[in-house]
Amino acid sequence: VHTTLAVVHTKPDGDRDFSFYRKPGADVMLRSQELDEPMIRSSKLLHFGSLSMTEEPCRSATKRAIAIAEEAKILRSFDPNLREPLWDSLNVAREQIVYGLSHCDILKISDNEILWLSGKDDYDAAVAWIQENYHIPLIFLTLGKDGSHAYCGDVRAQQPGFYVKTVETTGAGDTFMGAMLHQILEMGWKRYSQPEMERMLRFANAAAAIITTRAGALRVMPSAEEIQTILSTGA
Repeated sequence: VHTTLAVVHTKPDGDRDFSFYRKPGADVMLRSQELDEPMIRSSKLLHFGSLSMTEEPCRSATKRAIAIAEEAKILRSFDPNLREPLWDSLNVAREQIVYGLSHCDILKISDNEILWLSGKDDYDAAVAWIQENYHIPLIFLTLGKDGSHAYCGDVRAQQPGFYVKTVETTGAGDTFMGAMLHQILEMGWKRYSQPEMERMLRFANAAAAIITTRAGALRVMPSAEEIQTILSTGA
């Protein structure tokens, strides 16, 4: 099966439009019986998104992986990462994203996604709606160049973004969440305080800011040293 291709059009402000070549693509052909169950059960955390839930058989495989993680009492992290062209309709997208919200301990969601999903026009109100309906212990809200927020129960934290010369923003959200999950695994799963979440947000914001200064996504991930440099200089 052909590898899916994502074509990214970069706007003047560094934001992007996506189009895809995938009918089908290898990424949605994973079957439940191909999952490495022992690997999932021995993991510390399972991170999943909605892109693998757009089509079968990978939708069922994703849900099976989530069920295995739940049985093994493994942390589950979810990023809706809405890409409209990949869905048959936004109603189907909402249905599958709601499934993800119902089966995660950690949520990373962007500003446009949370307003679309909740129907609210205020970020805190939108997060409160998610907390009330889905009882997710830890929520991260990303706001692009404006930074990010974190919500752990009734504790809230926020940190501004870093001022950098943006080339493109592809991969910034994934970098942010990778940095967050790294910190969670280092610190341990618990009820985080406001100062702790502020430090976590600043670290993840710095990591995400770095890759926006480079073209590409996966191959431009920052090193720990680069993150510490931008944290110490503030730029």
